[in-house]
Amino acid sequence: MAEHTLLIVEDDPDFSETLARAMRKRNFEVVLAGDHDQARLRAIEHRPTHAVVDLKLPGDSGLKVVETLAGLPRPPRIVVLTGYASIATAVEAIRLGALHYLAKPANADEILAALMRDQPDADLDVQPEPLSVARLEWEHIQKVLNEHDGNISATARALKMHRRTLQRKLDKRPPRAG
Repeated sequence: MAEHTLLIVEDDPDFSETLARAMRKRNFEVVLAGDHDQARLRAIEHRPTHAVVDLKLPGDSGLKVVETLAGLPRPPRIVVLTGYASIATAVEAIRLGALHYLAKPANADEILAALMRDQPDADLDVQPEPLSVARLEWEHIQKVLNEHDGNISATARALKMHRRTLQRKLDKRPPRAG
């Protein structure tokens, strides 16, 4: 029997199943959810010890899932995993109760290390180059979007940008950090 129960909250069924298989091999009992409501129900039913939460989910964002899981009587150790990493969402995820925040692609060993790591890492490498202008723009958009609870219209107004222009920028992958 598994010592730990892992809740994977991910809307991509292929990625979800691949990660579930890898984590079962690492002695986790795995429970899957595809959105906030499923995650809440699975967490109540299975009381996971650990959780991997995708940031971009249908309906409520992964940040809402983190908040819900962190509010449980026995909250799991939460790692946020996303292909849309930004400083604003990383800070918010940690403030809401996540222990770690990983950018995709991340392999099962990296995810496992984040799930099991108890202490912060002061030896973490610092990027030698400043962020690019494109990345700074992406970070600023993410910060303002977060301040407006994910409301694209309100964010576009705050940025004095046409809503469609903002939507196109959000549909693209984030620029590399360097």
